[in-house]
Amino acid sequence: MSDRGNDLARALADLALTMQDQAGTESTLEAVVNGAVEIVPGVRWAGISMIEGRTITSRAPSDPLVAKLDMLQIELDEGPCLSSLREHRTVHIEDMVTETRWPRFASAAMELGARSLLSFQLYVPQQNLGALNLYGGEADVFSEDSEFIGVIVAQHASFALSGAEAETQFEKALHSRDEIGQAKGIIMERFKIDSMAAFRLLVKLSQDANVKLSDIAHRLVTSVDDETT
Repeated sequence: MSDRGNDLARALADLALTMQDQAGTESTLEAVVNGAVEIVPGVRWAGISMIEGRTITSRAPSDPLVAKLDMLQIELDEGPCLSSLREHRTVHIEDMVTETRWPRFASAAMELGARSLLSFQLYVPQQNLGALNLYGGEADVFSEDSEFIGVIVAQHASFALSGAEAETQFEKALHSRDEIGQAKGIIMERFKIDSMAAFRLLVKLSQDANVKLSDIAHRLVTSVDDETT
């Protein structure tokens, strides 16, 4: 393997380790974006469009320009990043000046200074996570190497993000469970009832207020904490 190949292999390995070492989703997103800017040839700005339920949000943009272009596509409900995450693995715009598929987006991108784009779908089996969006400040800055390396970065990012999302959800579930336990304890003490009766009361409060059980528990625990401070 050439020196250039060795350097690339090390850079990708380091990025993969960095992404896996992050503690949660947000830090993983930042590691992905920073790594893409450093490793993929031609990249000046980067960001991620994440699917969250039925909505798409702009996450970890390396520059406000990226967030503006992400939000424009979300408002228009069309654009290269949305097409990448909905329909294609990769979208490549060589020059915004000659781009005809998304003219409103291309015009806005040129006004902000972005002339070229690469967008990669982020996915794992059975789950579409979003898109990694890479921008260049000049036309025709993305080569075949850019696409090849970008695909590898996107693959690493997809599995790292999938793991981070699972970990974040698990931590939220644990926290909710702990708060429900605390809320039960508060109700048991105040009303001199047993654990099952306290839980039933929490469930009834949740149903009557049409609010999730974990949110009811959080409110109760927080109100007691406020009383004691």
